[in-house]
Amino acid sequence: MKPVFTHPWNLTESEALILQKDLAKKVIKEDMLSNINYIAGVDVAYAENIDRQIAAVVILNAKTLEVVETSIAEDVTNFPYIPGLFSFRELPSIIKALSTINTKPDLIVCDGQGIAHPRRFGLASHLGVLFDVPTIGCGKTRLHGQAEEPGLKRGDYAPLIDNGEIIGNKLRTQDNIKPVYVSIGHRISLKLLANGF
Repeated sequence: MKPVFTHPWNLTESEALILQKDLAKKVIKEDMLSNINYIAGVDVAYAENIDRQIAAVVILNAKTLEVVETSIAEDVTNFPYIPGLFSFRELPSIIKALSTINTKPDLIVCDGQGIAHPRRFGLASHLGVLFDVPTIGCGKTRLHGQAEEPGLKRGDYAPLIDNGEIIGNKLRTQDNIKPVYVSIGHRISLKLLANGF
């Protein structure tokens, strides 16, 4: 799997901010996906005390939830930790891991934010725009916006709001567990996210 376009990754903080604001205009917040047969999950882990990271991709059959394919890629961490610019730190290794898969996912779920981001362009949006694939941001913690606590049952959610705009949902994925923050990455709507796609 290859990106439909790419950009330089050796950027300063100010260059990354400018690029992020420009690419945010390309995010599609409507459902543009057909049958969902394969879903990929992506995440990055860091090695302690060294500048290395490992990106992992797991592709599941959407109906059976069986693992279809996996890929990992190890890379050097080149971009510093700057809140709001996380995608510039993690995407190079995620792109590397995605480049070796044979099964193209119909949807990618990212451990990170989508439009629930100060500039409406978190890791899930960045990945979605680069590959022009439907993506969902699913973060364990809130980066931006405010939300009430949802009910305690699986599927209960509360809107995540920033200045009157709904930018995501605080979603309970299982009964009585801590909720996650889900938001549009690219080519998917909040309505679809609220209905559990």
